[in-house]
Amino acid sequence: MSTTEATVQWLGRREEFEYADSVAGYLLVAVRLLVGYWFLHSGWSKFAFVAGEPFNAGGYLQNASSPIAGLFELVAGTPWLLEFTNVMIPLGEFLIGLGLILGALVRLAAFFGGVLMTLFYLGNADWAHGYVNGDLLGLLMFAIIGVFAAGRILGVDATLEQLEFVQRRPWLRYLLG
Repeated sequence: MSTTEATVQWLGRREEFEYADSVAGYLLVAVRLLVGYWFLHSGWSKFAFVAGEPFNAGGYLQNASSPIAGLFELVAGTPWLLEFTNVMIPLGEFLIGLGLILGALVRLAAFFGGVLMTLFYLGNADWAHGYVNGDLLGLLMFAIIGVFAAGRILGVDATLEQLEFVQRRPWLRYLLG
């Protein structure tokens, strides 16, 4: 089975489909690029040399009224952890976006993007209009990108998977795609 085929079992029936050579492949690339731009731009605009001042998540973390408010208060109240967060949010968003746009280490980028979107979803917790919001849909987009290994279609990961180094270490394919 090639890396752009999927096999699913639905109600006892086995279905196989090739998603790279269909509209689904183009849609998957479009989603990967849009989410990549979203995160690349979000991270870029938080860098101090772009924003004019250093990113500081302290106020947001201290005033969170969410299911994970205790975690956020711990981060905000621990100076080294807050500084780490202030560096990693912009850098992480930028690198996740760059990886998605290039199609490089897409599953790894999708995993960390999913972690961030989960923290954003639980951190915002504005569920007055229901549980479905932009953060949850962003999490869904990262899940789709990672599950379908979107970097294998018009991405660097397709080339990386052909390298002898990766061929000898099949576990690396869980990071690529």
